[in-house]
Amino acid sequence: MRTLLQTHLTALRALVVATLVLGLGYTLLITGAAQALLPAQANGSLVREPEGRVVGSALIGQSWSDEQGEPLPEWFQSRPSAAGDGYDGGVSSGSNLGPENEDLIASIEERRAAVAAFEGVDPTDVPADALTASGSGLDPHISPAYAQLQVARVAEARGLPEAEVAALVERRIAGRDLGFLGDPSVNVLELNLALDELARG
Repeated sequence: MRTLLQTHLTALRALVVATLVLGLGYTLLITGAAQALLPAQANGSLVREPEGRVVGSALIGQSWSDEQGEPLPEWFQSRPSAAGDGYDGGVSSGSNLGPENEDLIASIEERRAAVAAFEGVDPTDVPADALTASGSGLDPHISPAYAQLQVARVAEARGLPEAEVAALVERRIAGRDLGFLGDPSVNVLELNLALDELARG
């Protein structure tokens, strides 16, 4: 008949083996497989400048504003963010305000007026993704319509032909996933990096 000590020693051995196999071995196996099969994704889908400097992630949006929070006209702008002070990966979240919430309605109308004035268009021409944050608050993409709305302003601010900037946007439109999931989109960080290359000529 087993003693209490023998039972505890058996349980301890099982705990050690399970920890080594499942806690350490499995983790190393999966990490190694991810690094071998999908290294870019495993390391955060980092985006680099042509010189190699990391400037962000293809999965997380960024602000293209000055220190006072005013949007910079020479850059394509991202959609709004409700994550912390904006695009804070540590507090990813939406506003959690319902469609009838008065604060949300007021902020949308305020954004609509601000975007329309910034782009020099009628408020009714401002697309929805220019007015509302994504569920995570970190979405790096905008709709082709919002990117195209910004072409004239960006081209003027950079002294570039509008047709060249419009063509750049068209080349950066990503289609639906698997050809039928989601909507076409434009990654703002990648678009702005391509814009910088175009400006440098």
